[in-house]
Formats: sequence, C-alpha cells, structure tokens
Amino acid sequence: MATLQGKTIFITGATRGIGLAIGLRAARDGANVVVAGKTTAPNPKLPGTIHTAAAEIDAAGGKALPVACDIREEAQVRAAVQAALERFGGIDVLVNNASAIHLAGTVETPMKRYDLMHQVNARGTYLCSQACLPALLEAKNPHILMLSPPLSLQPRWFAPHLAYTMAKYGMSLCVLGMAEEFRDRGVAVNALWPRTVIATSALNLLGGEETARHGRTPEIVADAAHAILTREARSCTGNFFIDEEVLRQAGVTDLQRYAVEKGQELLPDFFL
Repeated sequence: MATLQGKTIFITGATRGIGLAIGLRAARDGANVVVAGKTTAPNPKLPGTIHTAAAEIDAAGGKALPVACDIREEAQVRAAVQAALERFGGIDVLVNNASAIHLAGTVETPMKRYDLMHQVNARGTYLCSQACLPALLEAKNPHILMLSPPLSLQPRWFAPHLAYTMAKYGMSLCVLGMAEEFRDRGVAVNALWPRTVIATSALNLLGGEETARHGRTPEIVADAAHAILTREARSCTGNFFIDEEVLRQAGVTDLQRYAVEKGQELLPDFFL
C-alpha cells in the first residue's frame, strides 16, 4: 500500500478542519507535518491552535512542526519554509488549504473582505507554491495540492458571490498553469474539492449545525488527499479531483462512514 512515511508535508491552514484532517492522515503513515497557521493562542470562537494541532499529529504517529504563519506575509511564508527545511531537510508535499470566505453580492462585499479573500486564497496559494517549489523540485515524488474547485465559466457560480468565486478560482488557475509549467520537471499540481458540504467551522457562515447534519466529515477529504498524494507525480498532474470520485477509484465503496448523520440527504458543495 502506498504511504507517506518519512515524507514532509507542508499544510497551510492546518490548525483545524480539513487541513488538520489531512495532517492527521499523513501522520498515521509516519509523515513529518508542518502545521502552518495563524492561530497561536486559544480563540473562544474557533477550536485549536497550531500547537494543539501539532500535539494531535504527534499523537497520531507523525512528527509535527508548528509554525506561526500568515500566508499574506511573504517574509512569514519564506521563514516557515526555511524552518521546515532546517527541521526535516526537505519538502515533499505542499497542501494549499488555507482559505478565506465571504458569501455576498458585489454591493454587499466590503473591499476589506474582497482583499482578504484574494490575499489568502489566490495570492497566498501562489506565494506558498513559489516558496516551496525549490525544495519540491529536489524531492523524489513532489506534489502540490490545492483545496479548490474545478473551473467553470457558468454565470451561476459567479453571480451570488463574485468576489469569493474569483478568489477560489484564482487557486484553481494556479493548478491549471503550474501543472503545465512543471509537468516536465515532475511536480504534480492538482486540485481537490468535496462533493458535499464538509462539517468544519466555516459552516458557521452557511447554517451551522443544521447544515452540518447534511454534510460529511473532513476525513473524506483527508482520505482522498492521501490517495492523490501517494500517486506517482509524473503521471498525475493537472487534475481537478472530487473527493468521492477519488475514493471510489481507490476501491472505497462505503461512503456512509463519512456522513455526519447517517440517513440525512447530503447537500452539494459550491461549484458542483
């Protein structure tokens, strides 16, 4: 069975939710996990810090390096990458998971929110990829994975929340361009997106616990990410993967285990 044992995984937004779940899945293989995130002190509104996430990853069998990093700040990103190289000697995988969301129309979106989404989602993904690429180009089976949706120019994905869609599609455009740019150099660049809503703290913006009842747990995305990141990089790039399709290809037939509440009708995620 393919494994991430001994690999170094750099994950942005790894403090909670999908980022933490991906880190824990890699940890069960015995991977090194760089927990890059902004939360260093407990926040009553959001669970976890980079330190609690690192403790969970260590307990799961990995080796964690918590690094305070706001991916809007170039100096912090480059310092985090340098810390990863000093601790683990290289970087094999980058997971661009950190993301900001504000679901509103054009008139209702303050420019402060517009700027945040574009700085974190599109620019942050580009910056983290740029900073990690020198190390990735030296790795044996390097992967970059964006948590971003398949590209579509259907107006219905833009009209309700144009600023958010532009910012998320900025991440996906990085997949489109970087996959081709680094194809001959062996770096796989792919996107992964959930078929259904995922029960994370972001759901507080989308209906909270009631919405979560109709979703799946972050583990489905983590297991799909693991299946992608253990593939041979040169033959797996430029794809816009959907979590449940990846798992079915890997032979997983029981997706009910990922349901927050079994028997509930599942709500589709955005962009699908």
